[in-house]
Amino acid sequence: MAKTERVPVLVIGGGPVGLALAGDLGWRGVDNVLVEARDATVFQPKMDMVGIRTMEFCRRWGIVDDVYTAGYNRQYIQDCAWVTDLNGYEFGREEFPAPCDERSPQQSPTHRERCPQNFFDPVLARFANRSGRADIRYHTQLVSFEDKGDHVSAVLRRRDTDQEYRIEADYLVGCDGGGSTVRTTLGIPMSGEGTLTYTSNAVFRCRDLEKLHTKNPAYRYIFIGPEGTWATLVAINGRDQWRFSLIGDESRSEVGEDEMRRAIIRAVGREFDFELLSLLPWERRQLVADHYRRGRVFLAGDAAHLTSPTGGFGMNTGVLDAVNLSWKLAGVLEGWAGETLLDSYEYEQRPVAIRNVSEAGDNLRRMLGPRVAKPAPEVFDDDSPQTEAARRRYGDAYTEAMKREWFSIGIHLGYSYEGSPVVVPDGSPMPPLDVQTYLPTGRPGHRAPHVWLDADRSLLDEYGREFVAVRFDPAVELDPLTVAAAAAAMPLRVVDVDDAAAAGLYNGKVVLVRPDGTVAWRGERLPSDPGLLVGRVTGRSRDRAPVSGDRDGVAA
Repeated sequence: MAKTERVPVLVIGGGPVGLALAGDLGWRGVDNVLVEARDATVFQPKMDMVGIRTMEFCRRWGIVDDVYTAGYNRQYIQDCAWVTDLNGYEFGREEFPAPCDERSPQQSPTHRERCPQNFFDPVLARFANRSGRADIRYHTQLVSFEDKGDHVSAVLRRRDTDQEYRIEADYLVGCDGGGSTVRTTLGIPMSGEGTLTYTSNAVFRCRDLEKLHTKNPAYRYIFIGPEGTWATLVAINGRDQWRFSLIGDESRSEVGEDEMRRAIIRAVGREFDFELLSLLPWERRQLVADHYRRGRVFLAGDAAHLTSPTGGFGMNTGVLDAVNLSWKLAGVLEGWAGETLLDSYEYEQRPVAIRNVSEAGDNLRRMLGPRVAKPAPEVFDDDSPQTEAARRRYGDAYTEAMKREWFSIGIHLGYSYEGSPVVVPDGSPMPPLDVQTYLPTGRPGHRAPHVWLDADRSLLDEYGREFVAVRFDPAVELDPLTVAAAAAAMPLRVVDVDDAAAAGLYNGKVVLVRPDGTVAWRGERLPSDPGLLVGRVTGRSRDRAPVSGDRDGVAA
């Protein structure tokens, strides 16, 4: 065995979550090694929507333009339609602009973006490599690991040479997918509903598919027949590649190439020539790991939560995992944070995953509604006035049921770290967690709100590398806080904001925002012991003594 290496963080798994973690760690100056058993090629992209919060992180990392130019046709219309087939009847449609025409909502400086995994992974890999701190090693698999108490010892194998070597890391993070070796080795079970559907995916190439059918272009088509919802079709690159998903049943019968070709032809509604690029059977599952941490080993992404892709929450929840964990690992490695900060990762992210996984499962049930309660036979019989009326009623009901999946800004921006041990509550009531709407709030435990400070500068642009004390009233003296932070080596920067809209959203004269962009504390003035506040938000103290800054007289 080759000589043992030493690294602060070892990341297992080179999908988008592992790459985001390696990149964010490197962006923070933390050396890390990422290992991935496969090469960098993605034959079957498992995600294609980069959510609005993930795009905010891309803005922070300076890679928004890289996402825009990654390869997806940003002029391609993003409508979703439900049809009998592409040359048959259209029950309904939700219209969305092309990505190049998408406008950011007032709550964010960014907007969601279509960028399938085969395009997004290379963007993240280039970002990770840019720091010079991330060492990405493909064709390398994890053989075993052991938590030694003061470090983790892992044995890795180069798949091209079968050479094994050892890495000792301060921390190991398993981003190695649904069948996670890391999670299995730790013996951490997952809870939830297990398998939701058995599905077979096919990626095929067909240039000018739009010319072969009568429907307007769409990013996603849902196919409904007499048996109910039976397949979907998604534009992989907005040009000539498509992902067809054939929904199976509990028989789990393997779908061969001939059967898949017949299904694709049925969906299009005519014979046509196409190139079948890949086939992949998979299971939709709704599971969350019972724990996200054991000792010096953590789970993130699909290793921690498995979800139906309906809604596009899986990868985006995983990137939120990565950003939440990254700054906490950096803080402990740099010596200014305590173990409670690492404990807070599970406390904060697991409830977010439970909410998102459950919502995605409900989206699937709404999409499959016609599969359970099949359409009336007359919907498919003929083109009589009675049939047309039945189709309209059916299509209107289905369209209304699907809106919750299409409009879900509350999932992406409205999450909350309620009760976190490193967040100081101020006694204000918990706002409702709505899926389809999002009202910004400066309440501790929530994402710090976006406000435009000038034409190109968002208040979110101030957050990322350190704690930021946002002062809306220049009369508030912050020297005691900066002194306490310096004494604890906690990175802190003061930002003065003279903006009435921002002050109204944050609703406090001083607001302390964490490196991940979460409000950690707010008050009308500093608490009597700023050192206690610093100890609390950095996880060096579990003391629940009042550090509220006497906000409305409520203690923490």
